Amino acid sequence: MKVSLKWLSEYVDVPSDVKAFCDRLDLTGTGVEAVEKTGDAFDGVVVGYVETCEQHPDSDHMHVVTVDVGAGEPVQIVCGAPNIAQGIKVPVATIGAVLPGDFKIKKSKLRGITSCGMCCSQRELGMGSNHEGIWILPEDAPVGMPIADYLKLSDTVLDLEVTPNRPDCLSMAGMAREVGAMYRTDVKRPQIDLVEDADATPASDQVSVEIADASRCCRYTARVIKGVQVGPSPDWLAERVAAAGARSINNIVDVTNYILFLLGQPLHAFDFDKLAGADGKAHIVVRPAAEGERFTTLDGEDRQLVPDMTVIATPERAVALAGVMGGLETEVTEATTTVLLEAAAFDRAHTSRTSRNLGLISESSMRYERGVDDNPVALNADMAAALIAEVSGGSVCPGMVDVWLEKTDPIDLEFRVPRFCAMMGAEIPREEVVDILSRLGCEVSDADDADVLSVTAPTFRPDLEREIDLYEEVVRLWGMDRIPATLPGGRGRYGTRSQLEHVSDIIHRTMCASGLNETMTYSFAEPGDLDRLRMSHEGLGRPVELINPLNADQSVMRQSIVPGLMRSVAYNQSRGVKNVQLYEMGAVFFAHEGKSQPKERRRLAGVMAGAMGDAGWNSAPAAFDFFDGKGAIENLARELALPKLRFKALSADEAPHLQPGRAAAVLSGGTELGWVGELHPLAVDAFDATAPVVAFELDVDALAKSARPARDYVDVPTFPAVSMDVAFVVDEGVTHERLVQCMTSAGGKLLEDVRLFDVYRDEARVGAGKKSMAYALTYRAADRTLTSEEVDKAHERLVKKVSSATGAEVRG
Repeated sequence: MKVSLKWLSEYVDVPSDVKAFCDRLDLTGTGVEAVEKTGDAFDGVVVGYVETCEQHPDSDHMHVVTVDVGAGEPVQIVCGAPNIAQGIKVPVATIGAVLPGDFKIKKSKLRGITSCGMCCSQRELGMGSNHEGIWILPEDAPVGMPIADYLKLSDTVLDLEVTPNRPDCLSMAGMAREVGAMYRTDVKRPQIDLVEDADATPASDQVSVEIADASRCCRYTARVIKGVQVGPSPDWLAERVAAAGARSINNIVDVTNYILFLLGQPLHAFDFDKLAGADGKAHIVVRPAAEGERFTTLDGEDRQLVPDMTVIATPERAVALAGVMGGLETEVTEATTTVLLEAAAFDRAHTSRTSRNLGLISESSMRYERGVDDNPVALNADMAAALIAEVSGGSVCPGMVDVWLEKTDPIDLEFRVPRFCAMMGAEIPREEVVDILSRLGCEVSDADDADVLSVTAPTFRPDLEREIDLYEEVVRLWGMDRIPATLPGGRGRYGTRSQLEHVSDIIHRTMCASGLNETMTYSFAEPGDLDRLRMSHEGLGRPVELINPLNADQSVMRQSIVPGLMRSVAYNQSRGVKNVQLYEMGAVFFAHEGKSQPKERRRLAGVMAGAMGDAGWNSAPAAFDFFDGKGAIENLARELALPKLRFKALSADEAPHLQPGRAAAVLSGGTELGWVGELHPLAVDAFDATAPVVAFELDVDALAKSARPARDYVDVPTFPAVSMDVAFVVDEGVTHERLVQCMTSAGGKLLEDVRLFDVYRDEARVGAGKKSMAYALTYRAADRTLTSEEVDKAHERLVKKVSSATGAEVRG
């Protein structure tokens, strides 16, 4: 909704500080999306005086003119307008000016003659549809004055975001009422007095109206205006229509748009003679469209209709799509002399479906979708008819054909002032409550109880249905920012965060510290996502299917977060972003046979593709591999103090979506937390991404259950440690995890740390199928300095147990 502050100020006092005004609108629920200075569009366009006008030597229709633009020497311009002449004043676009349509004026040559500007018509300036010749300005127009200043076009236009529940704000009158309530200032009601031609034939003798279904149209009115002369609109009307974001077409159509923008009432003007039957009377029927019925709209498109759509028709044919757009066959043209003016209230749902199914969104359909009040329809039609007669020289026939099948009645509500103040947390005076509601159009009176107000909500506010709706209106206009901040009442109550919330915070911090960026993907998924990822369905239950999906690609709820992250990886890689590190914490869903409610689990998933950084002149970062994903999980385990974290190798059958030998289950003691590994190249290709991609997925609830973030304090060691190295030659099948378990068990309390620092393979020195694994061991006692005898004894016991348990030999 575009709102001209110049136009708005005719009905209510608008603050001079535009920024403060926009901020206040935002606070009251009407978002300001853009602020436009309209006069800026005419920079470089000035009033010019044509001093000389001569025929172009090489053209029979162009002229060479010299124009005084108030900047010293006159400029030479080549002009092809037939009405250009010496001694007239015209709008001149000087070099550098940019006209509507992004047309920039440059110095040029036309058939060998230099032209340094352009004399403009109304249409070239976007001020009307007249393009037959140059726009000739009055003789008193000051030479050199910017055209925006001369025509008083300088204006500020706000582009407002009006929510669907506020159809009353889709008009200048509605916004004036809103601003009046915001600033507690008086509002003027737009007024246009209707004068009927008593000698003309009454409208009821010229028009009949029938509504076939009241659920599609509750009210339809028709007025007749005779003797109209269709032509360009007056400047003020064209200016108003342009300020609202529409194009000036002609005086009749511009009036219908003007009333739409002013009052929020969509109208349509028919050429009466194209509607009239053999008896000279227009028989209007509001009916459902016939199956397969064809209709050509004003935009020239031939459209096929269905019965869900409502049409305005004569007994022979459809002439308009109700609430959306008129028909090309009955449009107003320059030959029109009699206008039939339609003003109606059409059903919201039918209008919305018609508009969207045909891809035909108009200013009228936008208002009907949100709801047009049927009560002021006749008054709005009277104002429009009076204005059409004024600008076209016509006369309004007596009376109106008004078919009103269902009337919208106002709703009576109670407003309990003490309850309102208690709920809002602020003492808002009763007088202010009454004043705000009254300015919004409500009728307010005292009930039997002094603390209760009787409120009648206006019919143009369909969103005011309950007492709580009135509370919202009062507090948003009184100022939610004025409500003092208070703590919740009650004894013995205090706020605290749950274990899951604490764990979630730690997860977010740790993932970010590990170089991953948080993202959010759709909870909806494709049915074949798990198959594309090559992930086993075992233990996942059945997918939760949507009854009414947005599209076929989002017809089930996701069972894993990884497919969504893989789409993000592919999206980034296809646009040249090679290094992608993402994580997401969200819900996954599983259905089970015989159960109506699906299970919902929170998961943490991450993907790492590319490398941690870009290559430098002296180094190239290594690509992500299994150990990068494992390291991120180890960082998380450290921060959550997960007990007995371990990684169990997964076979190809256990994890077909992961690379064999680069896949592991993540466990904490006996609790399985999830998995980590490099995705299988076929799975990566299925998502149009580039391998390798490291991924992991963990169960957040299991993490929260295993986490021990409240740790015991351990003092800084005061006694020295003893470090010893040992290298074990073992079979290839013996894992690092197995060796560490044996050493930890054998070393007891004296063994403080075990660190692998080398893995060596050589058939000649170590043996075929063997490997040497070297460890740095740290021994320390918390209460004394260890002797060499104690360390040697503990070390011998450790070597003996590892050798017997794994078949290891100590390498010399």
